[in-house]
Amino acid sequence: MIKIENVDIYGWEATIRGMRNPKNSWDKSDSYFGYDCNSCGKIEKEGFCEPKKHNCSEYYGIEIGPNDLNLMKTLSNAGTDHGKFLRMITVTMDITAPLYWWKQMDQYRIGVTTNSCSTMHKIHSKEFTIDDFSHEHLTTYSHDGELCRDFLGTLEDLVDELNIARELFLETKDKVYWWQMIQLLPTSYNQKRTVQVNYQVLKAMYNARKNHKLDEWHAFCDWCLTLPYFKDLCVME
Repeated sequence: MIKIENVDIYGWEATIRGMRNPKNSWDKSDSYFGYDCNSCGKIEKEGFCEPKKHNCSEYYGIEIGPNDLNLMKTLSNAGTDHGKFLRMITVTMDITAPLYWWKQMDQYRIGVTTNSCSTMHKIHSKEFTIDDFSHEHLTTYSHDGELCRDFLGTLEDLVDELNIARELFLETKDKVYWWQMIQLLPTSYNQKRTVQVNYQVLKAMYNARKNHKLDEWHAFCDWCLTLPYFKDLCVME
């Protein structure tokens, strides 16, 4: 499983202004930022919103004009050097995902900052439950009507053992029981991290991971497609 929440996206105005610096073409910029018509909840500009007849584009808190969008597409398609303006579009969010997904996510280090909940300091702070772990694919497997393997039951037994170690650690403060929790903890354990990335990083993630075997990457890539103008700027044909 993967959960993405508390998403914040910013930097559009500075991004577009800086993108036009090399050719001093600021006069060609046609984007609008942060105007709200207070009626339809979308961006207002002269002649754009009419009473009882709203033809606004989808509201992102910005409206990128056709001139700016065309230049952004051209630069993004020209490669990472020309598309460096994407680094200025900043995205912050909270992600809860299993450790086996974070292990792959940690391959992306440049342009990525994270602050995680700590297993070292807080692993014992609450009782373990089955929902602390990603287990949607674990099954009880039977063949010819006979039980062969109970994979979900194996995780449930492990959760019980972790809780026994936790209780002993809380009672005795003996680090030996802390080690039992740390070394028994499976990679399906869900960890929450607050993450800061930018559109250039997300572009690399999306195009590298969109066909990955993990469901979490498919969900993450589908989420990327919901971001403002991501399809236009970051999806490689």
